[in-house]
Amino acid sequence: MINFEDVQVKYGNTVIIDHLDLQINTGEFFTFLGASGCGKTTTLRALAGFLTPSRGDILVDGKSIVNVPVEKRGIGVIFQNYALFPSMTVYENIAFGLKVKKMKKQDIREAVNKVADMVELSQEQLGKNIARLSGGQQQRVAIARALVNNPEVLLLDEPLSNLDAKLRKQLRTELKKMQKNFGITSIYVTHDQDEALTLSDRIAVFNKGKIEQVGTPDELYNKAETEYVCNFIGDVSKLSGEVIRLINEELGETRFHPDAASYIRQERIETDRLSPDAVAMEAKVLEREFYGTHSIYTYGILDSTIKGYVKECGGMPYQPGEVIRVYINPRDILQY
Repeated sequence: MINFEDVQVKYGNTVIIDHLDLQINTGEFFTFLGASGCGKTTTLRALAGFLTPSRGDILVDGKSIVNVPVEKRGIGVIFQNYALFPSMTVYENIAFGLKVKKMKKQDIREAVNKVADMVELSQEQLGKNIARLSGGQQQRVAIARALVNNPEVLLLDEPLSNLDAKLRKQLRTELKKMQKNFGITSIYVTHDQDEALTLSDRIAVFNKGKIEQVGTPDELYNKAETEYVCNFIGDVSKLSGEVIRLINEELGETRFHPDAASYIRQERIETDRLSPDAVAMEAKVLEREFYGTHSIYTYGILDSTIKGYVKECGGMPYQPGEVIRVYINPRDILQY
């Protein structure tokens, strides 16, 4: 549905995005993920029409939109701060764009009531001033205001970043549910890997103005194609050449190159041999971080410092200085 073709975006003489080629499918919840300054928001703004590419083309349903005015692109935008009018009621905020289009009052009322029902805003809430709503309710208003214009595409620029951690987690589920119910193509910008993995059908990982990898959450987490993606998504520990050599010795073959960058995810370090292929290694417990449901242990293995996830089951925790056995399955080693 949406295609970026060799897109470049510059601020003055500084190139922010270069050689961007990307396809987003109809009905997808697609996420632009990356650290601050990587180009994800710039890409979103170019699609919305707030920036004009210095090279390349952006197509929606096969038609170029580069020279189409913002208001005629059929794209709804939800900003980080929601950009709601604090002096207006919820109803007035949602109806604002329809009034600008000079729709009839009855048609506006029907459209507002319909979309309010879709995002679970009550008639009582429609009459309230925006300032009296919670952060989660304000997010619903921002979504309703974007959807009331029946856009083909919905853009969401870090809409959960101003909320507390518990509410963010709660609203992720609701946001995904609403998107599925609407069936609208949605593009979400975030630096939060948990949000990206939870919400997305597919993700593009941005780094310094270029895309490192595009894939499903499972593909990016388990089959990271680059060292950057491996480090950016999930928690990993780096394995030294000495550890890799020991694993090769235990396997009786040179399966892994000792000089390559080698990683393993925290939850893949086992304290019980769950697979016959796993290699046993002596590990000294250096420290423990307790999180309630689990602990993260830091181990010293040869010349490597490796973190491992251990589920809390009511047993005695390992103590610093204790020497235990941990197990690494060769299939869980990522090399670059």
